[in-house]
Amino acid sequence: MMRLRTVLAALLLCVGGWAAPAALAGVDAEASKACVECHDAEDLSDSSRHAHSHPTDARTPGCTTCHGPSPGHVKKPAGAPKQLPPDITYGKKTASPVAVRNAVCTSCHSKETKRMLWAGSQHEAADIACNNCHQNHTNTDKALARATETELCYGCHKEQRTQLARPSHHPIPEGKMACRDCHNVHGSAGPKLAKKDSTNDTCYSCHAEKRGPFVHPHEPATQDCASCHNPHGSTVQAMLKARPPMLCMQCHTPHVTGGVGAVGGQPGVFTAPRVGVPPAVGPNTGGRNVVNTWQGRACSNCHTQVHGSNNPATTNPTPQFLFR
Repeated sequence: MMRLRTVLAALLLCVGGWAAPAALAGVDAEASKACVECHDAEDLSDSSRHAHSHPTDARTPGCTTCHGPSPGHVKKPAGAPKQLPPDITYGKKTASPVAVRNAVCTSCHSKETKRMLWAGSQHEAADIACNNCHQNHTNTDKALARATETELCYGCHKEQRTQLARPSHHPIPEGKMACRDCHNVHGSAGPKLAKKDSTNDTCYSCHAEKRGPFVHPHEPATQDCASCHNPHGSTVQAMLKARPPMLCMQCHTPHVTGGVGAVGGQPGVFTAPRVGVPPAVGPNTGGRNVVNTWQGRACSNCHTQVHGSNNPATTNPTPQFLFR
C-alpha cells in the first residue's frame, strides 16, 4: 500500500508542470493529490509499470486529467446523501457518453500516426470506447500484450474465433501472429481496418513472392486475395474458400476433354456401349475424360502458377494458361 501511495504521489507531483489537454484546461493538479487518500491498494491494483505511470515523464497524466476536477466526488456536497461520482467515469455501467470518454484519450493520442484515422473508422462508428479494450489502472493491459490481444478481440469477433479454429489458418492461435499484424484497430484507409491501403498490400507484407509483377498475371489474384482465400481460416488447405476445382469453376467453365464432358448437355462420361453406339470414352479420347481431368484432380496440378506466370514461351503450352 505504501509503495502504491508513493508511486501515485510522485506521479501526481509531475502533473503540476504538465500542460493538461485542451479539453481539460484549467484543471488544478493539486486536486489530484486528494485521490490518493482514498484510492489505494485496497481498491486500485498496482499500475506502477503502466505507460501512464512514469513519474519522470512530463506527459504523465494525473487523476483529474482523465476524470475531471470532480469536486463533488472529492468532498461530499452539503445536503447530498453521498459523494457524487467523478465527472467522467469509465466503468461498464458509466453514465459518461462514449464521445466524452474518447475525447479524453484522443486529446493526447490523436497525434500518433497509428491513431490519426480513428475518426470515422469502423470501431469509432460502432460507438466503441477506448476503455472497452484498454485498462489504465493495471500493469496488465490485455490490448497491449500480443499474448492476450487476440483473446480480447474474440470478445466481439466471434466469427473470426471460429474460423481460426479451422485446420488451415494463420498461426494466430499458436501465438506466432496477432491481430495487429494485419489490422490497425484505431483506423485505416484500407478495408476491414487493414494496415495497408488494400487487402493485397497487407498480404504482400509477408507474401512478397505473390506480389509480382507478372508477365501473365491472374487477374483475381491481383485484385483481391480474399477472392480465393479466407484470411482467418478454412477447412481447405491454403485457407482457400473452396476446394479446387470447385473454387476455380466459380469463374471458369469446366474442361471438356476429347469431346467428353458432364455439364451443359454434353455426352455423359459413363455412357454404356450399345449396338451401333460407341462408348463416350474410347480410343479417340485417349482414355481421358472430364472425371480424371477435374474431378479426380485439381486445376493446380497443371495450372501451377495460379498467382501469375513469367513463362517466356510463345508457343504451346500457351503462357497465359499459367502452366509454369
